[in-house]
Amino acid sequence: MTDRLLTSVVGSHARPSWFVAGIDAAEHGAFGPADLSEMLDDAVDLAIHDQEEAGIDIVCDGEMRRAGFFTAEFYRHLTGVRPLPSDRRLGAGGHDQQHRFEVIEPIAAPDGLGVVEEYRFARTRTQRPLKVTLPGPYTLSGRLSYGPGQVYAQRDDAAEAFVPLLRAELEGLAAAGATFIQIDDPSPAIHPDAPSDFAALFNAAVAPVVGKVRLGAHLCFGNYLGRPLARRTYRPVLDAMLRFDVDELVLEFANREMAEVNILGEIAAAGRDIAAGVIDVKNYHLESPDEVAERTEAVLDAGVPIERLTLVPDCGFSQTARWATVAKLRAMVAGRDLVLGHHS
Repeated sequence: MTDRLLTSVVGSHARPSWFVAGIDAAEHGAFGPADLSEMLDDAVDLAIHDQEEAGIDIVCDGEMRRAGFFTAEFYRHLTGVRPLPSDRRLGAGGHDQQHRFEVIEPIAAPDGLGVVEEYRFARTRTQRPLKVTLPGPYTLSGRLSYGPGQVYAQRDDAAEAFVPLLRAELEGLAAAGATFIQIDDPSPAIHPDAPSDFAALFNAAVAPVVGKVRLGAHLCFGNYLGRPLARRTYRPVLDAMLRFDVDELVLEFANREMAEVNILGEIAAAGRDIAAGVIDVKNYHLESPDEVAERTEAVLDAGVPIERLTLVPDCGFSQTARWATVAKLRAMVAGRDLVLGHHS
C-alpha cells in the first residue's frame, strides 16, 4: 500500500465574515497597525486550522495577508506605480472591474514583496509541510499600464521588470527555510495566443532556487468572482508548460468535468509530478468522497503514478464561502482515503 497520495491546497483560503469586515474597517482607517496585524495573524491561524482539521497533508497560510491577489498586497510593495480607477464599477462583476496601475517610473520593491515575512510567521503556526505561493512575472504584469511612450512599451517588458524582484524574493524564501514554493502563473492558459515566451520568463524568475527547493507551477483559467477567463483547454499550451523548470504542475480538472484528463499521462511521462484539481471551487455542489475518488481514479487511469500525484482543489478558495470550503476539503481527504483503500 502506498502512503504517497497526498492532499494539499492551491493557495487562498475562504475569507470569513469577520475578516471581510475587518479589511473594510482597516481601509476606512478604523484599524491601527497593531489591530490589522492581530487580525491577519488570526486569519492565518484559522486557515491553517481548517486545513489541518480536514486532514490536509501539505498546508499553506491561505494567503490571508493578501486581501486581493494582485492589488491589496503585492503592488503595495512596489515603487514607481500609482493606482488608476477601474474601467467599470457597476453591474455584473467581471475582470474589467479589477484595479489597474499606472507606471510612472521603473518598478522596484526595495523591501521585497512581503512573502518571506508571510512564510516566517506561518512556519511557526504548523508542524506540517508548508507550501509558499506567489504569482509569476507575467501574471504580476497584468495590472500595469504599458504602451508606446510609456515606461514599459509592451506587457513582456513589464513582466521582465518583475523577474529580478521575484528572484530576490525566492532567494529570501529559500534562505528562510522554505522547501516548497508554488508559482501561480495562469497566463499561458489564459493567453494561449500571446507571442510571449512564458517559459523563458518563468524560468528566469525561478532560476536561483531550482534544485534547492521543490517548485510547482499553478496554471488555472482564472477565478475572479468564481469566473474563468479563458477557453479552458491545456492542449494548446502543453509544450510551454513542459518547458517550465518545475517539479510539479498544478492543474484544474474538476470544474471541467475532468476534460483533458488524459493529458496528465503525457505530463507524467515527461517527468513532472501532478497536482490534479479534483474539487470544483467555482461550484456550490459539495462533492462526496465517492465523487472525489472517482475523479482521482480517472487521473490514475490516465497514466499518473499514484506516488507522483497530489490531490488539490482546482484553484484557491477566496471566492468560496468558508462553510463550503471546509466541507470540500474534508471530502477531498475522505475521497483520497477511499482510493488508498482500493489500492492497498
